Amino acid sequence: MLEEILPGGVAVASSREDILDEPLYPEEATVVEHAVEKRRLEFTTARACARTALGKLGIAPQSIPTGDRGAPLWPAGVVGSITHCDGYRACAVARTADLASLGIDADRNEPLPPNLLGDIALPGEREALRQLAREPSTVHWDRLLFSIKEAVYKAWFPLAERWLGFEDATVAIDRQSCTFSARLLVPGPRLGNAELQGFSGRWLAREGLVMAAIAQHAAASADGER
Repeated sequence: MLEEILPGGVAVASSREDILDEPLYPEEATVVEHAVEKRRLEFTTARACARTALGKLGIAPQSIPTGDRGAPLWPAGVVGSITHCDGYRACAVARTADLASLGIDADRNEPLPPNLLGDIALPGEREALRQLAREPSTVHWDRLLFSIKEAVYKAWFPLAERWLGFEDATVAIDRQSCTFSARLLVPGPRLGNAELQGFSGRWLAREGLVMAAIAQHAAASADGER
């Protein structure tokens, strides 16, 4: 599914079930040495997906250690992103010659827990969600907004190498084209000859999941458009 909302040149691998026999490299095993079983399984399966995706780019299996704030550290010349939720794990990778950054996220197509929306959505976004909910839909728009903001952070961090809060970007969702835009409310990193001011991406809701994907080109315009 994720392949449908990413451009050509991005290699994707996913699994709806945990992969139990994937060996972890020592640096990876250390990350989940004291983790609960659920965390170990999702981490192990995600690393298996990552090695499969890298293999599609012709890159031999290797360790994918964890860096600052839990971000995976990719081989030289590669950008990537990992996501996992109940019943789904996936990885997307691409060459740096093609993309400057990737951000993917998937989550269950279910309402957000009570009181969480106020923590992730700005007032204008909450009003936009109310507008979206006026027409019948199987999409839980609040959950999709959360997934998009997670994808935004994952695309942002490798470029900026600093935190981005939910309140630091405002998202607009287009239900007809299944696209979204995210405008940064804080200074962005320089990308090419301009300061990055936002991201654009695509979303999908299917088979009990919502997912969002950003494929950021190095030659993007200041607002993230390609």
